[in-house]
Amino acid sequence: MLWEICYCFNHMSKQKSIYSCQNCGHQSPKWMGRCPECQKWNSFVEERLVEIPQNLEGRTFHDEVTKPQSIQNISAAFSERIVTQVSELDRVLGGGLVLGSMVLIGGDPGIGKSTIVLQAFQAISSQKIPVLYVSGEESIYQTKLRAERIGANHPNLYLMSETQLENVVEAVRKLKPKVLAIDSVQTLYAAGLESAPGSVSQIKEVVSRLMYLAKREGVTTFVIGHVTKEGALAGPRVLEHLVDTVLYFEGEGGKAYRILRAVKNRFGSTNEIGVFEMTESGLAGVANPSELFLSERPLNTPGSVIVSAVEGTRPMLVELQSLVTPTTLALPRRTTIGVDHNRVSVLVAVLEKRADLALYNHDIYVNVAGGLRVCEPAVDLGVVTAVASSFLNKAVDAKTLFLGEVGLTGEIRAVNHVQMRAQEAFRLGFRRCFLPKANLKKLKKQPQMEYIGVSTVDELIRLIF
Repeated sequence: MLWEICYCFNHMSKQKSIYSCQNCGHQSPKWMGRCPECQKWNSFVEERLVEIPQNLEGRTFHDEVTKPQSIQNISAAFSERIVTQVSELDRVLGGGLVLGSMVLIGGDPGIGKSTIVLQAFQAISSQKIPVLYVSGEESIYQTKLRAERIGANHPNLYLMSETQLENVVEAVRKLKPKVLAIDSVQTLYAAGLESAPGSVSQIKEVVSRLMYLAKREGVTTFVIGHVTKEGALAGPRVLEHLVDTVLYFEGEGGKAYRILRAVKNRFGSTNEIGVFEMTESGLAGVANPSELFLSERPLNTPGSVIVSAVEGTRPMLVELQSLVTPTTLALPRRTTIGVDHNRVSVLVAVLEKRADLALYNHDIYVNVAGGLRVCEPAVDLGVVTAVASSFLNKAVDAKTLFLGEVGLTGEIRAVNHVQMRAQEAFRLGFRRCFLPKANLKKLKKQPQMEYIGVSTVDELIRLIF
Protein backbone atom coordinates (compact mmCIF):
# COMPACT_ATOMS: atom_id res chain seq x y z
CA MET A 1 0.00 0.00 0.00
CA LEU A 2 2.80 2.42 0.89
CA TRP A 3 4.57 1.48 -2.34
CA GLU A 4 1.45 2.31 -4.40
CA ILE A 5 1.11 5.69 -2.67
CA CYS A 6 4.77 6.53 -3.35
CA TYR A 7 4.41 5.44 -7.00
CA CYS A 8 1.35 7.58 -7.49
CA PHE A 9 3.04 10.55 -5.82
CA ASN A 10 6.13 10.21 -8.02
CA HIS A 11 3.99 9.77 -11.13
CA MET A 12 1.96 12.88 -10.35
CA SER A 13 5.09 14.91 -9.65
CA LYS A 14 6.42 14.15 -13.14
CA GLN A 15 3.34 15.55 -14.85
CA LYS A 16 4.04 19.08 -15.94
CA SER A 17 1.56 21.78 -16.80
CA ILE A 18 1.93 25.07 -18.58
CA TYR A 19 -0.35 28.03 -19.06
CA SER A 20 -1.01 29.08 -22.68
CA CYS A 21 -2.64 32.24 -23.96
CA GLN A 22 -5.56 31.22 -26.16
CA ASN A 23 -5.28 34.44 -28.15
CA CYS A 24 -1.63 34.63 -29.21
CA GLY A 25 -0.10 31.33 -28.01
CA HIS A 26 2.28 32.81 -25.41
CA GLN A 27 3.21 30.28 -22.72
CA SER A 28 4.04 30.83 -19.08
CA PRO A 29 4.92 28.45 -16.22
CA LYS A 30 2.32 30.16 -14.01
CA TRP A 31 -1.08 31.72 -14.48
CA MET A 32 -1.17 35.40 -15.37
CA GLY A 33 -4.14 37.72 -15.46
CA ARG A 34 -2.92 39.58 -18.52
CA CYS A 35 -0.87 38.25 -21.42
CA PRO A 36 2.43 40.16 -21.77
CA GLU A 37 2.44 39.58 -25.55
CA CYS A 38 -1.06 40.52 -26.75
CA GLN A 39 -2.22 42.36 -23.58
CA LYS A 40 -5.44 40.33 -23.44
CA TRP A 41 -7.03 39.70 -20.04
CA ASN A 42 -7.99 36.24 -18.67
CA SER A 43 -6.73 34.39 -21.73
CA PHE A 44 -4.41 31.88 -19.99
CA VAL A 45 -5.58 28.27 -19.71
CA GLU A 46 -3.75 25.46 -17.94
CA GLU A 47 -2.61 22.68 -20.24
CA ARG A 48 -0.94 19.50 -19.01
CA LEU A 49 2.10 18.32 -20.93
CA VAL A 50 2.47 14.59 -21.44
CA GLU A 51 5.36 13.06 -23.36
CA ILE A 52 4.44 11.29 -26.59
CA PRO A 53 7.51 9.14 -27.09
CA GLN A 54 6.31 7.00 -30.00
CA ASN A 55 4.16 7.26 -33.08
CA LEU A 56 1.96 4.56 -34.55
CA GLU A 57 4.93 2.65 -35.91
CA GLY A 58 6.67 2.45 -32.51
CA ARG A 59 9.33 5.13 -33.03
CA THR A 60 9.62 8.81 -32.34
CA PHE A 61 9.14 11.38 -35.06
CA HIS A 62 12.80 12.28 -34.93
CA ASP A 63 14.23 8.77 -35.29
CA GLU A 64 14.60 9.03 -39.06
CA VAL A 65 17.69 11.15 -39.50
CA THR A 66 17.98 12.70 -42.94
CA LYS A 67 21.38 13.16 -44.55
CA PRO A 68 22.50 16.22 -46.51
CA GLN A 69 22.26 15.72 -50.25
CA SER A 70 23.59 17.62 -53.23
CA ILE A 71 20.93 19.74 -54.90
CA GLN A 72 21.74 18.06 -58.23
CA ASN A 73 20.92 14.61 -56.80
CA ILE A 74 17.49 15.61 -55.46
CA SER A 75 14.54 14.55 -57.60
CA ALA A 76 12.01 17.22 -58.53
CA ALA A 77 9.08 14.78 -58.38
CA PHE A 78 7.44 16.70 -55.53
CA SER A 79 7.31 19.82 -57.70
CA GLU A 80 4.56 18.22 -59.78
CA ARG A 81 1.09 19.61 -59.28
CA ILE A 82 -2.33 18.02 -59.08
CA VAL A 83 -4.79 20.09 -61.10
CA THR A 84 -8.09 20.35 -59.21
CA GLN A 85 -9.98 21.34 -62.41
CA VAL A 86 -11.65 24.11 -60.39
CA SER A 87 -10.18 26.93 -62.45
CA GLU A 88 -10.48 29.71 -59.87
CA LEU A 89 -8.94 27.53 -57.14
CA ASP A 90 -6.07 26.48 -59.41
CA ARG A 91 -5.45 30.14 -60.25
CA VAL A 92 -5.07 31.09 -56.58
CA LEU A 93 -2.88 28.05 -55.82
CA GLY A 94 -0.53 28.93 -58.68
CA GLY A 95 -1.51 26.13 -61.06
CA GLY A 96 -2.68 23.34 -58.76
CA LEU A 97 -1.74 21.42 -55.62
CA VAL A 98 1.93 20.67 -54.97
CA LEU A 99 2.54 17.11 -53.77
CA GLY A 100 3.17 16.94 -50.04
CA SER A 101 2.05 20.50 -49.35
CA MET A 102 -0.35 21.68 -46.66
CA VAL A 103 -3.07 24.20 -47.51
CA LEU A 104 -5.06 26.06 -44.84
CA ILE A 105 -8.49 27.39 -45.87
CA GLY A 106 -10.18 29.87 -43.55
CA GLY A 107 -13.30 31.97 -43.55
CA ASP A 108 -16.54 32.75 -41.75
CA PRO A 109 -18.97 29.91 -40.99
CA GLY A 110 -21.12 28.93 -43.97
CA ILE A 111 -19.09 30.85 -46.55
CA GLY A 112 -18.22 27.74 -48.60
CA LYS A 113 -14.94 26.27 -47.27
CA SER A 114 -16.19 22.68 -47.13
CA THR A 115 -18.07 23.07 -50.40
CA ILE A 116 -15.03 24.13 -52.43
CA VAL A 117 -12.94 21.29 -50.97
CA LEU A 118 -15.59 18.68 -51.82
CA GLN A 119 -15.88 20.06 -55.35
CA ALA A 120 -12.11 19.89 -55.76
CA PHE A 121 -12.09 16.33 -54.38
CA GLN A 122 -14.74 15.26 -56.88
CA ALA A 123 -12.62 16.61 -59.76
CA ILE A 124 -9.41 15.05 -58.41
CA SER A 125 -11.00 11.66 -57.74
CA SER A 126 -12.33 11.60 -61.32
CA GLN A 127 -8.66 11.56 -62.41
CA LYS A 128 -8.31 8.14 -60.69
CA ILE A 129 -6.55 9.73 -57.70
CA PRO A 130 -7.73 8.48 -54.27
CA VAL A 131 -8.71 11.24 -51.82
CA LEU A 132 -9.83 11.11 -48.18
CA TYR A 133 -12.19 13.65 -46.58
CA VAL A 134 -12.14 13.55 -42.76
CA SER A 135 -14.95 15.40 -40.98
CA GLY A 136 -14.88 15.98 -37.25
CA GLU A 137 -18.10 18.00 -37.19
CA GLU A 138 -20.45 15.80 -39.22
CA SER A 139 -21.19 12.12 -39.59
CA ILE A 140 -20.33 10.43 -42.87
CA TYR A 141 -24.06 10.37 -43.72
CA GLN A 142 -24.36 14.14 -43.30
CA THR A 143 -21.25 14.66 -45.42
CA LYS A 144 -22.68 12.27 -48.01
CA LEU A 145 -25.89 14.34 -48.30
CA ARG A 146 -23.91 17.55 -48.79
CA ALA A 147 -21.63 15.89 -51.33
CA GLU A 148 -24.58 14.61 -53.37
CA ARG A 149 -26.01 18.13 -53.54
CA ILE A 150 -22.90 19.36 -55.39
CA GLY A 151 -22.50 16.19 -57.44
CA ALA A 152 -19.54 14.63 -55.58
CA ASN A 153 -20.11 10.88 -55.76
CA HIS A 154 -16.98 9.26 -57.24
CA PRO A 155 -15.79 5.85 -55.88
CA ASN A 156 -12.25 7.25 -55.35
CA LEU A 157 -13.65 9.78 -52.86
CA TYR A 158 -13.50 8.32 -49.34
CA LEU A 159 -15.28 9.78 -46.31
CA MET A 160 -14.36 9.39 -42.64
CA SER A 161 -15.82 10.84 -39.45
CA GLU A 162 -13.10 11.02 -36.79
CA THR A 163 -11.73 13.44 -34.19
CA GLN A 164 -8.70 11.51 -32.88
CA LEU A 165 -5.50 12.27 -34.75
CA GLU A 166 -3.94 8.83 -34.31
CA ASN A 167 -6.89 7.13 -36.02
CA VAL A 168 -6.67 9.56 -38.94
CA VAL A 169 -2.92 8.91 -39.36
CA GLU A 170 -3.49 5.15 -39.31
CA ALA A 171 -6.27 5.43 -41.91
CA VAL A 172 -4.05 7.53 -44.18
CA ARG A 173 -1.19 5.01 -44.02
CA LYS A 174 -3.55 2.14 -44.84
CA LEU A 175 -5.56 3.85 -47.59
CA LYS A 176 -2.59 5.84 -49.02
CA PRO A 177 -4.61 8.71 -50.52
CA LYS A 178 -2.88 11.39 -52.57
CA VAL A 179 -4.96 14.21 -51.07
CA LEU A 180 -6.34 14.54 -47.54
CA ALA A 181 -8.82 17.06 -46.07
CA ILE A 182 -9.37 17.81 -42.38
CA ASP A 183 -12.67 19.56 -41.58
CA SER A 184 -11.98 21.23 -39.27
CA VAL A 185 -8.65 21.42 -37.45
CA GLN A 186 -10.32 22.64 -34.23
CA THR A 187 -12.14 19.32 -33.82
CA LEU A 188 -9.05 17.10 -34.09
CA TYR A 189 -7.07 16.17 -30.96
CA ALA A 190 -3.97 14.15 -30.09
CA ALA A 191 -4.61 11.49 -27.43
CA GLY A 192 -1.40 12.21 -25.53
CA LEU A 193 -2.38 15.79 -24.65
CA GLU A 194 -4.89 16.45 -21.91
CA SER A 195 -5.90 19.89 -23.18
CA ALA A 196 -9.22 20.36 -24.96
CA PRO A 197 -9.54 20.16 -28.76
CA GLY A 198 -9.01 23.57 -30.33
CA SER A 199 -6.58 24.77 -27.66
CA VAL A 200 -3.17 26.15 -28.57
CA SER A 201 -1.28 22.99 -27.60
CA GLN A 202 -3.68 20.71 -29.47
CA ILE A 203 -3.62 22.80 -32.66
CA LYS A 204 0.18 22.96 -32.62
CA GLU A 205 0.55 19.22 -32.07
CA VAL A 206 -2.11 18.24 -34.59
CA VAL A 207 -0.83 20.47 -37.38
CA SER A 208 2.81 19.55 -36.70
CA ARG A 209 2.06 15.84 -37.02
CA LEU A 210 -0.09 16.37 -40.10
CA MET A 211 2.74 18.37 -41.63
CA TYR A 212 5.16 15.52 -40.87
CA LEU A 213 2.73 13.06 -42.46
CA ALA A 214 2.32 15.24 -45.55
CA LYS A 215 6.06 15.65 -46.13
CA ARG A 216 7.03 12.01 -45.40
CA GLU A 217 4.16 10.30 -47.21
CA GLY A 218 3.71 12.88 -49.99
CA VAL A 219 0.06 13.47 -49.05
CA THR A 220 -1.28 16.88 -50.04
CA THR A 221 -3.37 18.06 -47.11
CA PHE A 222 -6.25 20.54 -46.90
CA VAL A 223 -6.85 21.92 -43.41
CA ILE A 224 -10.06 23.88 -42.83
CA GLY A 225 -10.03 26.41 -40.00
CA HIS A 226 -12.72 28.69 -38.63
CA VAL A 227 -12.23 32.40 -38.08
CA THR A 228 -12.59 33.49 -34.45
CA LYS A 229 -14.54 36.58 -33.39
CA GLU A 230 -11.26 38.51 -33.18
CA GLY A 231 -10.57 37.72 -36.85
CA ALA A 232 -7.78 35.18 -36.24
CA LEU A 233 -7.75 31.95 -38.22
CA ALA A 234 -8.22 28.86 -36.02
CA GLY A 235 -6.95 30.74 -33.00
CA PRO A 236 -3.39 32.08 -32.75
CA ARG A 237 -1.32 33.01 -35.79
CA VAL A 238 1.09 30.14 -35.08
CA LEU A 239 -1.05 27.91 -37.30
CA GLU A 240 -0.50 30.10 -40.35
CA HIS A 241 3.29 29.91 -39.91
CA LEU A 242 3.28 26.10 -39.99
CA VAL A 243 1.44 25.51 -43.27
CA ASP A 244 2.63 26.11 -46.84
CA THR A 245 -0.39 27.99 -48.17
CA VAL A 246 -3.07 30.09 -46.47
CA LEU A 247 -6.30 30.85 -48.35
CA TYR A 248 -9.07 33.12 -47.08
CA PHE A 249 -12.68 33.07 -48.21
CA GLU A 250 -14.25 36.54 -48.26
CA GLY A 251 -17.80 37.59 -48.99
CA GLU A 252 -20.94 39.10 -47.58
CA GLY A 253 -23.83 37.04 -46.29
CA GLY A 254 -26.37 38.77 -48.53
CA LYS A 255 -24.29 38.43 -51.69
CA ALA A 256 -24.08 35.36 -53.91
CA TYR A 257 -20.39 35.69 -54.78
CA ARG A 258 -17.28 34.73 -52.82
CA ILE A 259 -13.66 35.80 -53.19
CA LEU A 260 -10.81 33.36 -52.48
CA ARG A 261 -7.58 35.17 -51.67
CA ALA A 262 -4.09 33.75 -51.02
CA VAL A 263 -2.43 35.33 -47.98
CA LYS A 264 0.60 33.03 -48.03
CA ASN A 265 1.81 30.72 -50.79
CA ARG A 266 5.24 29.08 -50.88
CA PHE A 267 4.61 27.72 -54.36
CA GLY A 268 3.05 30.67 -56.16
CA SER A 269 2.00 34.30 -56.09
CA THR A 270 -0.17 35.82 -53.36
CA ASN A 271 -1.59 38.46 -55.72
CA GLU A 272 -4.10 36.20 -57.45
CA ILE A 273 -7.74 35.97 -56.35
CA GLY A 274 -10.51 33.59 -57.31
CA VAL A 275 -14.11 34.74 -57.73
CA PHE A 276 -16.96 32.29 -57.16
CA GLU A 277 -20.72 32.51 -57.27
CA MET A 278 -22.76 30.44 -54.82
CA THR A 279 -25.39 28.39 -56.63
CA GLU A 280 -27.72 25.55 -55.66
CA SER A 281 -25.19 22.99 -56.89
CA GLY A 282 -22.14 24.55 -55.19
CA LEU A 283 -19.60 27.23 -56.05
CA ALA A 284 -19.26 28.20 -59.70
CA GLY A 285 -16.17 30.06 -60.92
CA VAL A 286 -16.70 33.52 -62.40
CA ALA A 287 -14.57 33.88 -65.52
CA ASN A 288 -15.33 37.60 -65.94
CA PRO A 289 -15.54 39.34 -62.53
CA SER A 290 -15.76 42.82 -64.07
CA GLU A 291 -19.22 42.14 -65.51
CA LEU A 292 -20.31 40.77 -62.13
CA PHE A 293 -19.20 43.83 -60.17
CA LEU A 294 -20.70 46.28 -62.69
CA SER A 295 -24.00 44.48 -63.27
CA GLU A 296 -26.00 46.58 -60.77
CA ARG A 297 -24.25 49.88 -61.35
CA PRO A 298 -26.51 52.98 -61.44
CA LEU A 299 -25.97 55.19 -64.51
CA ASN A 300 -25.62 58.99 -64.53
CA THR A 301 -25.49 59.21 -60.74
CA PRO A 302 -23.20 61.72 -58.93
CA GLY A 303 -20.47 60.07 -56.86
CA SER A 304 -20.15 56.91 -58.99
CA VAL A 305 -16.99 56.23 -61.05
CA ILE A 306 -15.26 53.18 -62.49
CA VAL A 307 -11.65 52.20 -61.70
CA SER A 308 -9.50 49.21 -62.63
CA ALA A 309 -7.83 47.06 -59.98
CA VAL A 310 -5.25 44.43 -60.91
CA GLU A 311 -5.18 41.25 -58.81
CA GLY A 312 -2.19 39.20 -59.94
CA THR A 313 -2.58 38.88 -63.71
CA ARG A 314 -6.28 39.76 -63.81
CA PRO A 315 -7.63 43.31 -64.32
CA MET A 316 -11.05 43.92 -62.76
CA LEU A 317 -13.27 46.93 -63.22
CA VAL A 318 -15.05 47.94 -60.03
CA GLU A 319 -17.36 50.77 -59.06
CA LEU A 320 -16.26 53.38 -56.52
CA GLN A 321 -19.09 55.23 -54.79
CA SER A 322 -18.87 58.39 -52.71
CA LEU A 323 -21.41 60.34 -50.71
CA VAL A 324 -20.59 63.87 -49.51
CA THR A 325 -23.13 65.56 -47.22
CA PRO A 326 -23.01 68.73 -45.07
CA THR A 327 -22.63 68.20 -41.34
CA THR A 328 -22.92 70.25 -38.15
CA LEU A 329 -20.46 68.09 -36.26
CA ALA A 330 -17.17 69.61 -35.12
CA LEU A 331 -15.33 66.60 -36.53
CA PRO A 332 -16.80 65.48 -39.88
CA ARG A 333 -17.02 61.75 -40.50
CA ARG A 334 -14.70 59.95 -42.87
CA THR A 335 -16.08 56.43 -43.44
CA THR A 336 -14.60 53.99 -45.94
CA ILE A 337 -15.48 50.44 -46.98
CA GLY A 338 -13.14 48.48 -49.24
CA VAL A 339 -10.43 51.17 -49.48
CA ASP A 340 -7.75 52.35 -47.08
CA HIS A 341 -9.19 54.88 -44.62
CA ASN A 342 -5.96 56.84 -44.21
CA ARG A 343 -5.46 57.02 -47.96
CA VAL A 344 -8.91 58.51 -48.47
CA SER A 345 -8.28 61.10 -45.74
CA VAL A 346 -5.09 62.18 -47.55
CA LEU A 347 -6.90 62.45 -50.90
CA VAL A 348 -9.66 64.56 -49.35
CA ALA A 349 -7.02 66.92 -47.96
CA VAL A 350 -5.42 67.15 -51.43
CA LEU A 351 -8.80 68.08 -52.92
CA GLU A 352 -9.28 70.83 -50.36
CA LYS A 353 -5.80 72.28 -50.84
CA ARG A 354 -5.16 71.81 -54.56
CA ALA A 355 -8.68 71.94 -56.06
CA ASP A 356 -10.25 74.51 -53.66
CA LEU A 357 -13.14 72.24 -52.64
CA ALA A 358 -14.53 73.15 -49.20
CA LEU A 359 -14.87 69.64 -47.74
CA TYR A 360 -13.96 70.52 -44.16
CA ASN A 361 -17.62 70.76 -43.06
CA HIS A 362 -18.90 67.68 -44.91
CA ASP A 363 -19.24 64.02 -44.00
CA ILE A 364 -17.55 61.83 -46.63
CA TYR A 365 -18.37 58.18 -47.27
CA VAL A 366 -16.44 56.07 -49.80
CA ASN A 367 -17.41 52.52 -50.74
CA VAL A 368 -16.25 49.86 -53.20
CA ALA A 369 -19.46 48.37 -54.55
CA GLY A 370 -19.72 44.60 -54.34
CA GLY A 371 -17.64 44.11 -51.20
CA LEU A 372 -14.25 43.93 -52.94
CA ARG A 373 -11.15 45.30 -51.18
CA VAL A 374 -8.96 47.61 -53.30
CA CYS A 375 -5.63 48.66 -51.81
CA GLU A 376 -3.47 49.76 -54.75
CA PRO A 377 -2.71 53.48 -55.39
CA ALA A 378 -3.91 53.21 -59.01
CA VAL A 379 -7.47 53.91 -57.82
CA ASP A 380 -6.56 57.29 -56.27
CA LEU A 381 -7.80 59.17 -59.32
CA GLY A 382 -11.14 57.38 -59.06
CA VAL A 383 -11.51 58.25 -55.37
CA VAL A 384 -10.76 61.93 -56.04
CA THR A 385 -13.24 62.05 -58.93
CA ALA A 386 -15.99 60.27 -56.97
CA VAL A 387 -15.68 62.64 -53.99
CA ALA A 388 -15.65 65.72 -56.25
CA SER A 389 -18.62 64.40 -58.25
CA SER A 390 -20.73 63.90 -55.13
CA PHE A 391 -19.69 67.26 -53.65
CA LEU A 392 -20.52 69.17 -56.85
CA ASN A 393 -23.60 66.96 -57.49
CA LYS A 394 -22.53 66.36 -61.08
CA ALA A 395 -22.53 62.91 -62.66
CA VAL A 396 -19.54 61.46 -64.53
CA ASP A 397 -19.89 59.81 -67.92
CA ALA A 398 -20.77 56.15 -67.36
CA LYS A 399 -18.33 54.92 -70.03
CA THR A 400 -15.23 56.59 -68.53
CA LEU A 401 -12.38 54.83 -66.72
CA PHE A 402 -10.04 56.51 -64.21
CA LEU A 403 -6.44 55.42 -63.58
CA GLY A 404 -3.68 57.16 -61.64
CA GLU A 405 -1.92 57.73 -58.33
CA VAL A 406 -2.32 61.11 -56.61
CA GLY A 407 0.54 62.73 -54.69
CA LEU A 408 0.41 65.24 -51.84
CA THR A 409 1.19 68.16 -54.13
CA GLY A 410 -1.74 67.27 -56.37
CA GLU A 411 0.36 65.63 -59.10
CA ILE A 412 -0.91 62.52 -60.86
CA ARG A 413 1.74 59.79 -61.04
CA ALA A 414 2.10 56.87 -63.41
CA VAL A 415 0.80 53.40 -62.55
CA ASN A 416 1.62 49.91 -63.81
CA HIS A 417 -0.31 47.55 -66.11
CA VAL A 418 -2.03 50.46 -67.87
CA GLN A 419 -2.24 48.60 -71.20
CA MET A 420 -3.94 45.61 -69.60
CA ARG A 421 -6.39 47.79 -67.65
CA ALA A 422 -7.32 49.85 -70.72
CA GLN A 423 -7.88 46.76 -72.89
CA GLU A 424 -10.22 45.26 -70.30
CA ALA A 425 -12.20 48.51 -70.18
CA PHE A 426 -12.41 48.66 -73.98
CA ARG A 427 -13.65 45.06 -74.11
CA LEU A 428 -16.50 45.98 -71.76
CA GLY A 429 -17.59 48.96 -73.82
CA PHE A 430 -15.74 51.88 -72.20
CA ARG A 431 -14.75 54.59 -74.66
CA ARG A 432 -12.88 57.17 -72.56
CA CYS A 433 -10.01 56.88 -70.09
CA PHE A 434 -8.38 59.49 -67.83
CA LEU A 435 -4.82 58.48 -66.97
CA PRO A 436 -1.45 60.07 -66.06
CA LYS A 437 0.39 61.83 -68.86
CA ALA A 438 3.48 59.73 -68.09
CA ASN A 439 1.53 56.57 -69.03
CA LEU A 440 -0.01 58.15 -72.12
CA LYS A 441 3.33 58.29 -73.95
CA LYS A 442 3.97 54.52 -73.92
CA LEU A 443 0.38 53.33 -74.33
CA LYS A 444 -0.74 51.43 -77.45
CA LYS A 445 -3.97 53.23 -78.17
CA GLN A 446 -7.21 51.73 -79.41
CA PRO A 447 -8.63 53.82 -82.28
CA GLN A 448 -12.19 53.67 -80.88
CA MET A 449 -11.17 54.84 -77.38
CA GLU A 450 -10.29 58.36 -76.22
CA TYR A 451 -7.28 58.66 -73.90
CA ILE A 452 -6.95 61.87 -71.87
CA GLY A 453 -3.69 62.49 -70.03
CA VAL A 454 -3.75 64.65 -66.90
CA SER A 455 -0.91 65.84 -64.69
CA THR A 456 -2.64 67.52 -61.70
CA VAL A 457 -5.84 67.11 -59.71
CA ASP A 458 -6.88 70.68 -60.50
CA GLU A 459 -6.59 69.95 -64.24
CA LEU A 460 -8.71 66.80 -63.84
CA ILE A 461 -11.50 68.66 -62.02
CA ARG A 462 -11.58 71.42 -64.68
CA LEU A 463 -11.74 68.89 -67.54
CA ILE A 464 -14.56 66.83 -66.06
CA PHE A 465 -16.73 69.40 -64.30
